[in-house]
Amino acid sequence: MASLETALRSRITAVEDRLGAACRRAGRSRAEVTLVAVTKTTTIEIASLLPDCGILDLGESRPQELWRKAAALPKSIRWHLVGHLQRNKIERTLPLVHLIHSVDSLRLLQALDQESVSSGAGVPLLLEVNASQETSKHGFAPNELPNLADQLRALRKVRLNGLMTMAAFEDDPERCRPTLALLRGLRERLQAALGPTQRLEHLSMGMSNDFEVAVEEGATLVRIGSALFEGLPSA
Repeated sequence: MASLETALRSRITAVEDRLGAACRRAGRSRAEVTLVAVTKTTTIEIASLLPDCGILDLGESRPQELWRKAAALPKSIRWHLVGHLQRNKIERTLPLVHLIHSVDSLRLLQALDQESVSSGAGVPLLLEVNASQETSKHGFAPNELPNLADQLRALRKVRLNGLMTMAAFEDDPERCRPTLALLRGLRERLQAALGPTQRLEHLSMGMSNDFEVAVEEGATLVRIGSALFEGLPSA
């Protein structure tokens, strides 16, 4: 386990160095960007090392895996759901999560609001936008967002905190920049439509292959998996 922790700490340092450099290029403070370690491919044993390495924000794609790891790992961890959430898994998932990144339909949004009213827990969430417009991906179409303002103002309990997207994988991360810039522009337009009563503070965008460009384009949350865990024991 000691050798695994050494390897993990080395990878965290490398990612942190890249994050810090990207923030400096963008004229931003490193404190403006949260590193979410996406643990979907790694074991509970490796994930358990992250808090001692200074990472308390962990992400999972599947609700069932989030349930399993949340039961086994310290309560100090802030869990992020970054993958698709089915409505029949809402009730069990809501008490465990710090932030849901992947609200990909109005129907899901309304179901989350209803459950939040019933339970009394106002969960924060992000709308997932299919900014790359790939048919294989979930999310709202970019042109749908400006028309959602009235429905968003009608929410009773959930708190809309921003937007999320996943750019198409590119060998050259610079080719992801238009998608990431599009999400930033969509956030600005939706914020203007909603007015000052709702603050869309977060942009969740950027993964292992493109997080530096995402930081330059305004990401406040980056979701890093393979840069931290590839080659380590997998789940």
